[in-house]
Amino acid sequence: MVSRNIFISLILSFIVISCGQEATSYLTKRSFGEVEDRSVSLFELGFKNGLQAKITNYGGIITSLSVPDKNGKIEEIVLGYDHLTGYLESTPYFGALIGRYGNRIARGKFSLNDETYELAINNGVNHLHGGLKGFDKVIWEVVATDRTNDSIRITLSYLSPDGEEGYPGNLKTTVQYTFTASSLSIEYRAETDAPTVVNLTNHSYFNLSGGVKGTILDHILFLDADAFLPVDSTLIPMGEFRPVNNTPFDFRVPKRIGEDITANNRQLEYGMGYDHCWILNGSITRKPRKVASLYHPESGRYIEVFTTESGIQFYTGNFLDGSISGSNGVRFDQRFGLCLETQHFPDSPNQDFPDVVLHPGETYLTKTIYRTTP
Repeated sequence: MVSRNIFISLILSFIVISCGQEATSYLTKRSFGEVEDRSVSLFELGFKNGLQAKITNYGGIITSLSVPDKNGKIEEIVLGYDHLTGYLESTPYFGALIGRYGNRIARGKFSLNDETYELAINNGVNHLHGGLKGFDKVIWEVVATDRTNDSIRITLSYLSPDGEEGYPGNLKTTVQYTFTASSLSIEYRAETDAPTVVNLTNHSYFNLSGGVKGTILDHILFLDADAFLPVDSTLIPMGEFRPVNNTPFDFRVPKRIGEDITANNRQLEYGMGYDHCWILNGSITRKPRKVASLYHPESGRYIEVFTTESGIQFYTGNFLDGSISGSNGVRFDQRFGLCLETQHFPDSPNQDFPDVVLHPGETYLTKTIYRTTP
């Protein structure tokens, strides 16, 4: 186990190549292919210090994020594909926007105002990540792009019609990506004309080794959470806020992800590793608070996660099986990537959890920041 003080000292020792350099930005756009006779675009955002991101309006997917290591070497830190066809075939939500409801809804059903809504069953006996054609599989409208010397913004919008994937209400969703020389932030907004449930997130898989050189078991993780949501055998929360103390789920002191992932624990057996939602500490305000840190000792790369959300789903790529090859032909074996999905709690429409219902006249608004350099 790595102490918090050691972790902090490692972070402080990281050599940030961008320090003292002019943050000159660039933004390019090119064709990324077609879906149902509609063109899809790929935006490349970057800075002269080497930080670079690629985002497509198909599924709002972050296809690439490249950052320097401790020696200044720029390499890829997310799992993805070089071509659109990869995302159109079997893909485990690499980098995608997730909606209308991220995570699972038990048995694909929920009740709202005395009416029961039935959703697609696409994950065992449950509904997952918005259904068969969630927000990750639609073409988003590019509302605006904006670039200054210090930041680049891309704003996407999608109108989900009443009844799409079984959800009520016409839901207008706007997502704004803001990229700087030190961070990538995602702001989610949504409005509806009828009561509905909403839980938006991003499903990027991180591997800080650079170019996906191996598993994420050597990564060091910190989660600011005193409790997590234990699940049943179908990965649906059981309604309990279980303390992490004296369990493999305690990341309040940073530790290697692989330290306890094979511990004799039924919760780990259910998900074949970590695939749970942690209840984040701190007051929920409009200002994002730091909730997690991820560090790779060999490369020196790290990410800090700030969010306005109440939960974070930590998933260790347990269901990757080597059958998918991504960018540069890299084969993604089990635990070659991890997700830190900031969100409301899974299955909230059916549980005594904080409300996830959005009413007409209200605005759903959350923000998450992934900071890669100080």
